Amino acid sequence: MDRPGRCRAAGGLRASAQPLYHWGGYQDTVYEHLKGDGKSPEQQLQALAEAQQKAAATGAALPPGFRAHVGLLQLRLGRDAEARSQFEAEKAQFPESAPYIDSLLKRMDARKS
Repeated sequence: MDRPGRCRAAGGLRASAQPLYHWGGYQDTVYEHLKGDGKSPEQQLQALAEAQQKAAATGAALPPGFRAHVGLLQLRLGRDAEARSQFEAEKAQFPESAPYIDSLLKRMDARKS
């Protein structure tokens, strides 16, 4: 049994695997947002827009929650139409997010009433 050969083959497979999503600075942005580290929603949106452009340039998918977080930031800025668009895009891309997204949309609608 050539165990070192198998390890090399397995190592080669790992090196060629591509990530499912382009995370960019998304996780850091969400963490900073939750900590309240002083970046404005507009600054956070700018950072996320840059990450989105990089993902599009490489053909990589945005991770789960990305669009929902953008929607929440848009909502904080009073941009309800943009927020709704982001929430709907999140739900379309990740159907499992529907219960959460639907609750956000209901709260948006109730706030208008």
